[in-house]
Amino acid sequence: MEGKVLVINTGSTSTKIGFFDSGTMLFEQNIALRAETLAKYKSVMDLETPSRDAITDFLASKGIPIESIDIVMARGGLITPIRTGVYRVTQAMRDALREGREGMHACNLSAIIADDIAAEVNEARKSKGMPDCRGAFIADPPMADEMLPELRLGGRPEFKRRTLFHALNSRAMVRRYARSVGRSSKEVTAIVAHMGGGASVSLHRNGLVIDTNDALGGDGPISTERTGTVPAFPLVEMCFSGKYTKEEIKKLLVGKGGAMSYFGTNDFRKIAQMAQDGDDRASLFIKAFCAGIAKYIGYFAPVVSGKVDVIILTGGIAYNKTITDMITEMVSFIAPVEIYPGENELSSLAENAYGILSGEFEIRTYDPNRL
Repeated sequence: MEGKVLVINTGSTSTKIGFFDSGTMLFEQNIALRAETLAKYKSVMDLETPSRDAITDFLASKGIPIESIDIVMARGGLITPIRTGVYRVTQAMRDALREGREGMHACNLSAIIADDIAAEVNEARKSKGMPDCRGAFIADPPMADEMLPELRLGGRPEFKRRTLFHALNSRAMVRRYARSVGRSSKEVTAIVAHMGGGASVSLHRNGLVIDTNDALGGDGPISTERTGTVPAFPLVEMCFSGKYTKEEIKKLLVGKGGAMSYFGTNDFRKIAQMAQDGDDRASLFIKAFCAGIAKYIGYFAPVVSGKVDVIILTGGIAYNKTITDMITEMVSFIAPVEIYPGENELSSLAENAYGILSGEFEIRTYDPNRL
């Protein structure tokens, strides 16, 4: 793999970047903005300029000439549901991300900053008589949608199922497994459970993700910050109780749900330690968490008539052997289980960048009108 790759993953208060040369990560850095800088801006989307400048200043401090960058890869944001794969950042994409048409999230800023930096790279290259870099791209955005039509149908026309899952890491882990068995990802049928602050379970077949849960929309297993799917009638009662605003209800479901509502923490390591120290509530929650992941894995298996090659457990919580052992015991009758812990987002983005540089990956065009 040849080429220098800058990877960008924006958060609400900081930006994680990685710099790769010929496939090797030279460094990974979390660049935090000062509190006084953050206080000046009302929206995360207003942080475009300070975040971009913080990245380029850091690269300069590492002695990396900006013109040396061959491609800039960004985490995908919340945009009109599209297929998985790699997409060039365009003005239409920038507009959709900035307007938050499908929701506002810190990840929306990644592609915009990547595009800004790619423009700076090309200005520097032009001044030195060098050809342009490949540009800025995203890969496997969280709203990637390849769901089968019959699985998109909800119980009422108003409740159409949508996808919002850990597409980037989940797809990368399927490719990792496929390589390990000498096959293409298009030849593998896999169920991937990503376990972090949120939990998503996705069904992969023929290189497509044909079913998943809406991990940011109140659907799926219980997790450290999210309630997951809840009974409808009690939720209706809560909504009309007069105790909460619409935004407060959403926050109770996503952000203050799951472990946060029981223990006041979203740190699964603390909950695991509580259980180890004899806290029965923590032990019960861990069992409920594992059962929820296992049930969703089982939920997807019949869609492919049980013909699953592998079940993959990934995400930060997959480092906990007690958790992975418990889930494995419940689901291994479906298919063999592989454990690939961690988020792996920077490496996954870099892998996509090298796929672009080598010509291996097809570059898609973002269509804001795709339904």
